[in-house]
Amino acid sequence: MVETLNSLLLGFSVALQPQILMYAFIGCLIGTLVGMLPGVGPLAGISMLLPATFGLNPIIAIVLLSGVYYGAMYGGSTTSILIRLPGEAASVMTCVDGYAMTQQGRAGPALAIAAIGSFVAGTLGVLGLMLLAPTLATFALRFGPPEYTALLLMGLLVLAYMTGGSIPKTLAMAGFGLLLGMIGIDAMSGYTRFSFEVIELADGIGIVPVAVGLFGISEILMTASQQTLKLPKNPSMRELMPSRAELKQSIGPIARGSAVGFLIGIIPGSAHIISSFISYGIERRISKTPERFGHGAIEGVAGPESANNAAATGAFIPMMALGIPTSPVTAVMIAAIMVHGIAPGPMLIAQQPELFWGFVASMYVGNVVLLILNLPLVGLFVSLLRIPYAYLYPCILAFCILGCYSVSNSVVDVWIMLAMGGIGYTLRKFGFDLAPVALGLVLAPMLELSLRQSLAMSAGNYAIFIERPIAVTMLGVGLLMLLVSLKPLLFKSKQKDWRSTVGLDEPS
Repeated sequence: MVETLNSLLLGFSVALQPQILMYAFIGCLIGTLVGMLPGVGPLAGISMLLPATFGLNPIIAIVLLSGVYYGAMYGGSTTSILIRLPGEAASVMTCVDGYAMTQQGRAGPALAIAAIGSFVAGTLGVLGLMLLAPTLATFALRFGPPEYTALLLMGLLVLAYMTGGSIPKTLAMAGFGLLLGMIGIDAMSGYTRFSFEVIELADGIGIVPVAVGLFGISEILMTASQQTLKLPKNPSMRELMPSRAELKQSIGPIARGSAVGFLIGIIPGSAHIISSFISYGIERRISKTPERFGHGAIEGVAGPESANNAAATGAFIPMMALGIPTSPVTAVMIAAIMVHGIAPGPMLIAQQPELFWGFVASMYVGNVVLLILNLPLVGLFVSLLRIPYAYLYPCILAFCILGCYSVSNSVVDVWIMLAMGGIGYTLRKFGFDLAPVALGLVLAPMLELSLRQSLAMSAGNYAIFIERPIAVTMLGVGLLMLLVSLKPLLFKSKQKDWRSTVGLDEPS
């Protein structure tokens, strides 16, 4: 422990240098702005900044890029809360209750809780990175294709259990998302599927046009169809900050979201997206008043926002301790380090202690910078809502189109966004939850690839999933949750059959 504290002091001696503090601030600022812009996201932001880091000191380069990463995790919540437009895919769940709070005139507390939750989760994640990196990274190495398959299936089944709404509707929307994720080139055979000879669909349907269409465009259509529009009131400074009761309600979700996000973050895949879905589901399931979720429950903002920021920190464990990228973002960051002749991996801590511990300490500093940067801007963000809808929504639509087009410079993405906006509007009219569509789309390529790799390993024998302890445990947990969630539905059906048998449902 003493050695760890000495190493952390070494890290702070590096991270608190004025030049590194300046780059940490720049990274957090750019990340926040990148997260707000629909379609850009942390991967695009880091990729655009990567050439600028080639001439920098390696510590400065990694501090700058990591600041963009977890700054974007927070920035995506701003547009999600204010205008129901997820700037980043991990902010999809924040749209649900965050925007409902905005409609109730509580945008300030929602933004403040998002900032506080991001700060706490990021700080706890760095603490875990410092203390548990070697152990958790070794555990992550035990995940092969069967374990990934079981994990992803469990994620879908957990979603059904945690949703609290209609199980058939939730599974139907997740299935729709999985079908969308099947479009494009088959990773194992190389054949193109369901592209209808549209070349741009060979790469599949991206999460950005789908998320922006389902949540942003559908909200514009919903608002335009209303007879009267509720204009947000001009809040006082006191109303911009969460009340003592709201802070008390957020403590548990922030703690649970931090733990869930950090543990999921070490596993390869879109961990920050999956963790926000699971965190939201947990908070809804354990709440004594689950009916508040979807209608402005502050726990629905605190949990997912904490989870996606903790997952962003957890993703650095395999990256730094093992040299294994868990996502495209960490792959780009590994490339940035290797450009400087430094190989991430088990020997990094011993050979480059200033780099590793300076990076850890800079994340502490970066979380403080994010809090200082974003809390004072809450009032400014809320003031944007006072712009008349006649001016605001055309601007939002323009940002949506530019953001989707800029991802791959494809007009097809814009058409997909508009089509998904129409589909999302129709589904919302019939009471369907849109979030499972986004999760299914994200999980589909990973789930299919890991399933087929598992069957290739076992020569087509499905027993491989019950022969591996981790895989069978996760499948068992997921199946148990599905059975528990279906129990009320089955019991209600049996009770109705019994009443019909004894003639209680017959008219008198």
